[in-house]
Amino acid sequence: MSYYNQLNIGLFGFGVVGEGIYKVLEQKPQLHATIKKICIKHPEKDRNAPAELFTTDADDILNDKTIDVVVELINDAAAAMDITRKAMNSGKSVVSANKKMIAENMAELLDLQRKNKVSFLYEAAVCGSVPIIRNLEEYFDNDLLTSVSGIVNGSTNFILSEMAGKKIPYLESLKKAQELGFAETDPSLDVEGIDAAYKLSIILFHAFGLLIDYSQIIRKGIVSIDSFDFQYALEKRKTIKLVATTKWNSDNTLTAYVLPTFVNKNTVLSTVHNEYNGVLIGSTLADEQFLFGKGAGRYPTSSAVLSDISALKYDYKYAYKKSQRNQSVQLKNEQNITVYISFSKNEKIDLDLFSEIHESFVGKERSYLIGDIPFQALVNSDFWRNEQFSIIANPAFTSGNE
Repeated sequence: MSYYNQLNIGLFGFGVVGEGIYKVLEQKPQLHATIKKICIKHPEKDRNAPAELFTTDADDILNDKTIDVVVELINDAAAAMDITRKAMNSGKSVVSANKKMIAENMAELLDLQRKNKVSFLYEAAVCGSVPIIRNLEEYFDNDLLTSVSGIVNGSTNFILSEMAGKKIPYLESLKKAQELGFAETDPSLDVEGIDAAYKLSIILFHAFGLLIDYSQIIRKGIVSIDSFDFQYALEKRKTIKLVATTKWNSDNTLTAYVLPTFVNKNTVLSTVHNEYNGVLIGSTLADEQFLFGKGAGRYPTSSAVLSDISALKYDYKYAYKKSQRNQSVQLKNEQNITVYISFSKNEKIDLDLFSEIHESFVGKERSYLIGDIPFQALVNSDFWRNEQFSIIANPAFTSGNE
């Protein structure tokens, strides 16, 4: 495949993103890409495209030798993996936005693309319109990265923005996010931090070459966050964001976690509101770079998918050079983390979990502790999973007025 060859595309899924891709390619012939066939699950629905384009038989795409590229935009991760596997084994390149499929099957996906000498691109799977993967692969290939951290889930960021800025309760904010299409009917993947962990595992691989199971990433979602916590944040000139973080340790290991985090009002992440994403890339030479854009919604995802389709005209592939260079790097979540933990008067907390307590407050309805806890102690304790405890990373804590 070479630049300016016409790409014939087989599209799986015709939801808001799939339809957006179809419309753009129809209106932009200069992109030299045409959708030849669209596989759908529910043929009875009305579609804004010619009926002859649609099929319910995946083999109409997978066995068509004139189709070079499969664009996979379905929600079912297992079905998406089956489609992707068959497509690559048939010599077709694949573009996907399915972060769950990628995070759960990265090792096999790497093997499939190498064995079949095809491309597998998935910029849309991480941070929507923010081009984080391509930047980590290309621009930051030779620099010495020290950290990648940021807001990578637009749904939870929208909810937290509503709670902080408009003082709207969690459930009401969640409902609004669902009505606007930023959150799913079942929002658990987003609000429990699982979606962010999927994305962070992909970022880890492209930033540092470390291939891990996403379940190894320490995570806590936003379900437990209380209005009391936002009041504390306001008093300390902070806000609360769900932040995915990976950083290089002094012993050449990596730490990775997804946690609600207090962010100082004078820092760049505090300016990332609503469905937007923002990622900070730290490096030895360039210090910090910030990437910002919409992370949820029809058009941001469509933009990233179209960018991948365009890249295929250059026969672009991820080189995965860092995975070859950093084969000895390991994940090591053993150090302490400073956390703020709030809880109602009916709950009790095991003080032995803390290696040091910096501050405590006992209130009429709710209390809090701030202290250092070893990562593993935090994960191994039962209260970690108890929704009555609000646990927020407090990395810049100093006693007194902050």
